[in-house]
Amino acid sequence: MTVPRDYDVNPRRYALGSSAPGARGLYVRLAERLRPFARVLDVGCGDGRLRAESPQVVGLDGSMTMLRAHPAPRVLGEATALPFREGSFDAVTAVNMLYHLPEPLLAVREARRVLRPGGLFVAVTRSRADSPELAAVWRPSATTFDAEEAPALVAEVFGRVEVETWDAPLITLRDREAVRDYLVGRFVDPADAEERASRVRTPVTLTKRGAYVYGSS
Repeated sequence: MTVPRDYDVNPRRYALGSSAPGARGLYVRLAERLRPFARVLDVGCGDGRLRAESPQVVGLDGSMTMLRAHPAPRVLGEATALPFREGSFDAVTAVNMLYHLPEPLLAVREARRVLRPGGLFVAVTRSRADSPELAAVWRPSATTFDAEEAPALVAEVFGRVEVETWDAPLITLRDREAVRDYLVGRFVDPADAEERASRVRTPVTLTKRGAYVYGSS
């Protein structure tokens, strides 16, 4: 299945989903890897969380609501039809967004097209085994681009693939309200999230699981 794209109609859900304690660490780690690259395209850039860590980033998103919060340069566009010439960027990132697409390979191929020779593609995505401490009240649904199959998909386009996984207790939800917000950020109906959160003993530390997948030619 694909993850719904509701950023224009429900920006609060996105804010809740991306504001959990520890979420910034993902972008800090990615920014370290991108430091040698002069021109970076962030596909599905959202409100500019990677740009906050990497000033060389150009943001692209299909949501005007998200782009309004992203510093310039920013471009309205779709991952499957990037409005750039071949070889325009030194690196292309796709952070927690390829699972929105029914055919993520189309976007990976577009990323390869706009990369210069020797450039780097980075996809970031979650595992289907993410946040196991909440398994009694919520489990991630399988998507079109989970960490389990992402390396093989990227390998269909790029000759060299490197995988960096994370599997560690990275986020602590201190109270019932934090659990509720975490669930709402993951597409649980707010009323349902309230009831589910009441069944979770807090504070609870979540094991976050996922991967950075690096592709190059």
